[in-house]
Amino acid sequence: MTMDLLWIAGGVFGAVLLYFGADFLVDGGAALAERCHVPKLLIGLTLVAFGTSAPELVVSIDAALKNAGDIAAGNIVGSNICNIALILGVSACIATLGVSKSLFYLDMPFLLVVTFGFAGIEYLYGGVSRRAGAILLALFVIYLVVRIVIAPGEFVAAADDDAKPKPIWRSLLSTVAGLIALIAGAKLFVNGAVVLARFAGVSEAVIALTIVALGTSLPELATSAVAAWKRETDIAVGNVVGSNLFNIMLIMSVAPLVRPLATPGIVWIDVAVMCALVLLLWVMMLFKRKITRLDGIILLIVYIGYIAMLAMR
Repeated sequence: MTMDLLWIAGGVFGAVLLYFGADFLVDGGAALAERCHVPKLLIGLTLVAFGTSAPELVVSIDAALKNAGDIAAGNIVGSNICNIALILGVSACIATLGVSKSLFYLDMPFLLVVTFGFAGIEYLYGGVSRRAGAILLALFVIYLVVRIVIAPGEFVAAADDDAKPKPIWRSLLSTVAGLIALIAGAKLFVNGAVVLARFAGVSEAVIALTIVALGTSLPELATSAVAAWKRETDIAVGNVVGSNLFNIMLIMSVAPLVRPLATPGIVWIDVAVMCALVLLLWVMMLFKRKITRLDGIILLIVYIGYIAMLAMR
């Protein structure tokens, strides 16, 4: 009983770490973008997205080493669903999220292609082979090269000559400290939440499908919500889109390169929901070039419905 209370207290401390980690990461990332005269969107799509995807990377590689392909792939599918439906939903409810031209015309088409491509690989082969992983990794390299080539055209708009940016070492320190706090906070929060759920009599299945699935997305949730609150909407949107791209092209390439993934237990409705959400997000951006509070409410309703479906299943 005493140990359970300690875990629950650790979960509360984890929530505090999540908030301050996100705060440091957003401030550090924004300052780093300003100091280096690069777009904040690019920082959100790369540095912030990669950092907040670290839990998914660790879980999926560990699952591949243990020959648990369903966990490795299910972790990515569940995380991508959570990123769009829950995280963008919450962020859009906090503040309307603007969508840049490059995000709409470059990053979202990439996300659409790799998401449906991953779904096709799952459907045809019932898993991800080393060859498929190598193809996804090649796509990731192509994406990064194209993103770097496109980015200089955005430099002028991102630079602010009137501002006095922080020293680069301070921005990097804030960014790294934020990432460490986010990962540690997510771990503590998930452990505390699982103990609390068991204490309340919640079944292991529901815990696995909800709390644990959400756990690896907590860094993205904290980062995008704080970014939206600070009106750093490029970081908020870039973090989610970038994380989804990283999850499929990097994590789903590295994990099967470690060991090919067989995923007989992946339920197709989950993959279909992931694809539908990416398509829905693109449609929302298509007409307004922004994600409004109404869009955020719609995304949250979809996520609640999805969780309800999981609970019934």
